[in-house]
Amino acid sequence: METKRETRMTLDETDSRLLAALQKNAHLTAQELGEQLHLSPSQAGRRRQRLETEGYIEGYRAKLNPIRLGLAVQGFIQVHLGTHGPDHSASFARLLATRPEIVSAWTMTGDADYLLRVYCVDLSSLNRLIHDVLLPHGAVAKVHSQIVMDQLKHDGPLPT
Repeated sequence: METKRETRMTLDETDSRLLAALQKNAHLTAQELGEQLHLSPSQAGRRRQRLETEGYIEGYRAKLNPIRLGLAVQGFIQVHLGTHGPDHSASFARLLATRPEIVSAWTMTGDADYLLRVYCVDLSSLNRLIHDVLLPHGAVAKVHSQIVMDQLKHDGPLPT
């Protein structure tokens, strides 16, 4: 089976600074980027477009405030499968895709098979997610949940 390798072009200092600036504020215009990077607006715009085309910039999103949206509980759920195999993994992935409160999911090494990051309205909603959605799945053996008390460092920019 052939694996796809990502080819990485060499980023220069200006590309790195452009990526860092856009991670802080994706609304920067070519004019503003040019001023920060000491480039003309057209040069800054062409660099941004090249970085988008080459996949360094995957998209732009608004960062929403979960508390303002009524999502008072943030948690992490470790999922342990009792049954492994491609069909079970695909079925579990389909289940995850249907649940908007599961905002990200990772397959893991170590004890747990998956780590889920969730936002729920309240503890009852988290309890329903665990007991009515995750545990009934045929491949799930157990879950371990952790509720976030306080987030000391928010999701930050990637190092460039």
